[in-house]
Amino acid sequence: MIALLLRLGTLAVVLAMLAASPVRAQTGPKALTFGVVPQQSASRLAEEWGPLLAEISLRSGVPLAFRTAPSIPVFEERLGRGDYDLAYMNPYHYVVFHAAAGYRAFAKEQDRRLKGILVVRKGSPYRKIADLAGKTVVFPAPAAFAASILPQAEFGRLKIPIEARFVASHDSVYRAVASGLQEAGGGIQRTFEAMPAEIRDALRVLSETPAYTPHAFAAHPRVPPEVLSRVLAAMASLGGDEVGQRLLAPLAFKGVVGAQDQEWNDIRALDIDLLERYGQQ
Repeated sequence: MIALLLRLGTLAVVLAMLAASPVRAQTGPKALTFGVVPQQSASRLAEEWGPLLAEISLRSGVPLAFRTAPSIPVFEERLGRGDYDLAYMNPYHYVVFHAAAGYRAFAKEQDRRLKGILVVRKGSPYRKIADLAGKTVVFPAPAAFAASILPQAEFGRLKIPIEARFVASHDSVYRAVASGLQEAGGGIQRTFEAMPAEIRDALRVLSETPAYTPHAFAAHPRVPPEVLSRVLAAMASLGGDEVGQRLLAPLAFKGVVGAQDQEWNDIRALDIDLLERYGQQ
């Protein structure tokens, strides 16, 4: 009888522990949302960023939850509302949403300067940017800095008339041009290199723009400084070991380094004013 009571007592303890475990999980630290600009499809971004953010969470002790948006304009709306705790955004977005929503840069890709590129089909007759005069050129979104704004600025500077059209993502641009649906399109080298070989091999880079400070990793003001410091330290450690390098490889990143707001002054110097689009004067 005593042995039976002991067994029942042990079972009661185990059941109590199992019942309590979900409660403990719910009371753990709340995950920070980490928004990634949708230059590519959501499934592809999740495949590339999900394991990386899991590793950063492990190293920092700060849970991070991957988020993106169905399109760049929707991503912009969410940045404007401050929906993301942390976000990876293009340089122009950073300048806009630093002013509009208070996001502040804390990191950037190591050893990268951002250029826009124009791609055409490999067998097309176009050899220089002037050959696209009067043609339709597709871009990811109006405020996609390197892939849309910079190439269009070059067309304007050279007084080359084109018809600009906008699609959902960088991937959509490359696929439309590779399939022959469009004559040319704007992108960036990193997303171009990340495309499947059958798409990439069907295209040729026609031209590239001058180089600027790359995408920003930025934090909303509500993120505590000590938490952000832990996340930055974890991100900066990725380039120093085999595991981190393997997780950075799909993004074609060498590493991540700390950054300051003033490093994006080269973008501000362009004096591109679309702030009214986001409800600012």
